[in-house]
Amino acid sequence: MADRDSDQFQVRTGRTRRSGAPVNSRTLPFVRQVEIAIRKQGGNPYRLGASSGAGKGSGRFNARGRGGKLAAELPRDGGGWKQDGNGVRFRSRRVVVKARVVKLPGRGKGTTGRGQKFVTTSKAVDAHLRYLQRDGVTRDGEKGRVYSAVDDEADAKAFVERGRGDRHQFRFIVAPEDAAEMEDLRSFTRDLMRQIETDLNTRLDWIAVDHHNTGHPHTHILVRGVTDDSKILNIAGDYIAHGIRHRASELVERNSACKARSRSPASWPTKWVPNG
Repeated sequence: MADRDSDQFQVRTGRTRRSGAPVNSRTLPFVRQVEIAIRKQGGNPYRLGASSGAGKGSGRFNARGRGGKLAAELPRDGGGWKQDGNGVRFRSRRVVVKARVVKLPGRGKGTTGRGQKFVTTSKAVDAHLRYLQRDGVTRDGEKGRVYSAVDDEADAKAFVERGRGDRHQFRFIVAPEDAAEMEDLRSFTRDLMRQIETDLNTRLDWIAVDHHNTGHPHTHILVRGVTDDSKILNIAGDYIAHGIRHRASELVERNSACKARSRSPASWPTKWVPNG
């Protein structure tokens, strides 16, 4: 019996892997690539703004601030197929949004619950800007291009100088799952920021940089922590964690649904059609 079993057993050896061999980030899953981008800018991908839609919020603190009431009314997004008012079926588009609230040295200092300082220095802010604008992040492998709500070539240094006295800064990474096929991430980002301004009832001072250096293109957005009347901008944690992602998904799905009326599902394009 033992001889018979041993005759049927065959060892199949695989290719030897070198210890410590570098991993090509382009081959990693979509969400994993976004998490790597978050860590490169010093954030924690598992904290505020995570892509999970489970639960109804994480307490009273996350409901405070602008957008809190709206976020509570928004549905938690799920996958699958949806249907618009004309009966056209379209697949729900997933958008990963990662966020970080960065404490700046302009207005006092803060500490974490363990007494550790978490204030970002001015040098760190400047270094982050250089990271976003580094070479090799565009479709053509060139230096990152900074844009704003109105300027295609925004003055990033002027943005940083305006925010030197701010208490904090918001940093977002927005990554639609089919961003690689989108021809105009810039218009998508502007539409999203206009919607966020409507939700928060204030104009926002922001800049953004599109990165195409991974298998899943994404956009880095920096927002000053002030309202249009120069008051401190406090955004509810629930809105950051769920509201922004919901709005981004709405924009992508709206564009896909419009295209689906004239083409079959197998050939849906994802060229962005700006709103307004």
